[in-house]
Amino acid sequence: MKWLTSTKSNNENMTKKILLSFLLLIVFNTFLKAHAPDQSYLYLRVYEKHIEGTVEITLKDINKALGVNIDYKKYLAETPEDKGEYDVPVELEQYLPRIQAYILQKVGISSKTQGKHNMEFITPKFLVQGRFSFIRTNFKLDNVNEIPDELDIRYEVLLDEDPIQRGYMVVGHNWKAGVINNESMTSLIFTPTDRQQKLNLKDASIWKGFVALIKLGMWHIYIGLDHILFLLALVLPSVVRRRMEKPNPTLDETWRPVDNFKDAFFYILKVVTLFTIAHSITLSLAALGWINLSSRIVESIIALSIALAAYLNMKPLFNRSESVIAFSFGLFHGLGFASVLGEKGLGGEYLSYSLLGFNIGVEIGQILIIIAMFPILFLLRKSKLYPKIIYYGSILLIIIAFYWFIERFFEIDMPIDNFIGRVVAKLKSLVGL
Repeated sequence: MKWLTSTKSNNENMTKKILLSFLLLIVFNTFLKAHAPDQSYLYLRVYEKHIEGTVEITLKDINKALGVNIDYKKYLAETPEDKGEYDVPVELEQYLPRIQAYILQKVGISSKTQGKHNMEFITPKFLVQGRFSFIRTNFKLDNVNEIPDELDIRYEVLLDEDPIQRGYMVVGHNWKAGVINNESMTSLIFTPTDRQQKLNLKDASIWKGFVALIKLGMWHIYIGLDHILFLLALVLPSVVRRRMEKPNPTLDETWRPVDNFKDAFFYILKVVTLFTIAHSITLSLAALGWINLSSRIVESIIALSIALAAYLNMKPLFNRSESVIAFSFGLFHGLGFASVLGEKGLGGEYLSYSLLGFNIGVEIGQILIIIAMFPILFLLRKSKLYPKIIYYGSILLIIIAFYWFIERFFEIDMPIDNFIGRVVAKLKSLVGL
């Protein structure tokens, strides 16, 4: 690492408006966030007579929180051997007082029996995990005369600065509940609308943590718009069939609508099932540490998968190519899903619960997306505009995909991101989101 070593009718007009609005929505939201975790972490370790903890924030998010300009790319892992925990680099020590002051302002812990528990900071550490590097602000809680049964926790780290941020709380050790070596089971998830919650220390709360991981999987699908656009590229031709009787059909002659709902439904069921099987395989293997590919390569391939799936809607290379694409690239999307968990070094005794919960969440998220997309596409399938929707929609997807590919493969931030981000944030504030 550098820091170490250095239609013509009214109906058709309305359809055009709906399509345009839909595409604009995709563009704005897509460029705002594609596939970024946008999360910070609060770890608690509850021992017999004291409580310790850690707040982890990425260097990129520290820039956002403090308004500074740390060159975070300098501190990313260049090889698998670079991953690990280190002393805070000397040139970053100047930011520690401001980081600690920020955490004191954004995090509050108390109990009913003993009142407020202040945070006493101890030796900070620096964590390098793949695409991200974190400042680990370690602390001990004072006023812990005995371990309470319940803690009231207020967590607001980056929730004001970024509307899609999430804070994940993990109880790594809890002698009172018999939890040891837990690095994977999330106990609580903090959001901009849910900043204060109670943590029960008397039980392991496996079910609560399992539900939290389901929510995490659903949330990841929502913010992982690259996965959504890949699904969209696969779903667009689900309500039509390609005409094969003409060698050089015009755009309007390329597709014919399916005759019934059943045909379209089973098509999409097959494609989504193959995608699910594929990403479930690699998600599990990556989380178990059996596969370890560069995040830069994985994210770049995910971007290219959108472009290829969209291109095949315009010019098929072979029959039933959607199924092959869904499974083949689903394997890489699974590695993308795994980054949310794997970047944190997923492990511990609750690994199986975490994987199952996260996978269920991803599937629920996919199902909800399909439920939202499919009826609209089925109703539009007989419109003369639908072939144009597939064609021009696929072109748009290809443009977006190559935009992402350039960003990811060459590891650069395109300047249009900041501009569109400000526009979307302004629009959201105007409508009260």
